[in-house]
Amino acid sequence: MSQRGPVLAGLALSEDERDQLERWVRRWKSAQDLALRSRIVLECATGVSNSEVSRRVQVSLPMVRKWRSRFLERRLDGLVDELRPGRPALISVDLVEQVVVDTLESTPANASHWSRAKMAEKSGLSRSTIGRIWKAFGLKPHLEEGFKLSNDPLFTEKVYDIVGLYLNPPESAVVLSVDEKSRVQVLARSQPAFPMLPGTPERRTHDYLRHGTTSLFAALNIQDGTVISSVHRRYRSIEFKKFLQKIDQTVPEHLDVHVVCDNYSTHKHPSVTNWLHRHHPRFHMHFTPTYSSWINEVERLFAEVTRDLLQRSDHRSVQALEKDLRNWVKAWNENPQPFIWTKTAEDILDSIARYLKRINDAGY
Repeated sequence: MSQRGPVLAGLALSEDERDQLERWVRRWKSAQDLALRSRIVLECATGVSNSEVSRRVQVSLPMVRKWRSRFLERRLDGLVDELRPGRPALISVDLVEQVVVDTLESTPANASHWSRAKMAEKSGLSRSTIGRIWKAFGLKPHLEEGFKLSNDPLFTEKVYDIVGLYLNPPESAVVLSVDEKSRVQVLARSQPAFPMLPGTPERRTHDYLRHGTTSLFAALNIQDGTVISSVHRRYRSIEFKKFLQKIDQTVPEHLDVHVVCDNYSTHKHPSVTNWLHRHHPRFHMHFTPTYSSWINEVERLFAEVTRDLLQRSDHRSVQALEKDLRNWVKAWNENPQPFIWTKTAEDILDSIARYLKRINDAGY
């Protein structure tokens, strides 16, 4: 029987090439594109077909063909991103790798992170070259993000429970994502803002006077995007129970109420628990895992409030801020925009597992 498809050119690796490719794969968190290309070449070197490599590495068949061909033509140098037309490249692959490794695995003296100037001084390259290398590998030393992994022993069960409510809300029920935006500061700028002009942004003073705080309680209907809200000066269990009572009065009587909220102590206070017991089985509480506010959709609503209203806040009294908060919610409900949840529980758990594997493989 004749062989289907073209005959593949043999791809053999020298010992040095294999060692280098395996090093790039081990550093795949540092250079994901380069690590993926190295994995493709290593699989091609086993002698299997392009389609089998595509299946093993989980990439498209054209991608396998591309990097097999590039490696056969230019060996290791072929796996590095091609430069734009111009003078020949003067930077070796080893030097590029060293910059990436240094960026990720070391810090400069007397500094918490690398800058272009400091890395240029260390490597002997220009600042613009350092910038291009960082851009090619998706490195941004000047940025940081906060995180905290959940230590909740029921993390998986709670993720399945809450995501199940988002993706498949129960019939004859309303699902509400509930939380408080607590201690919203009433800030009065020390001077009036200068208005925006052509070519000049709006200008505000950096200093301000504080005139107290207030808290916004919100319940986001995950199906239609409408919001039930209250404004209270404090955010104790007393205020939370009052808010539950408002929800009870607002939601039509024939609907059950599923409340998604975090593990804050006021949400589990005995007075709240007793109230929920008296309103069973209409009210159902679903608590998010610890350190997992990202799973509570109402946090997305609070981000909108912050961007639209609070980020440039200039209020002279608590009453003025509370009035604007109520008006903002009223305007939102005139044209509500639900936030569509798309990830399944399996997607979330797989993503966390991949992240943990990355940091473990990197030696953290």
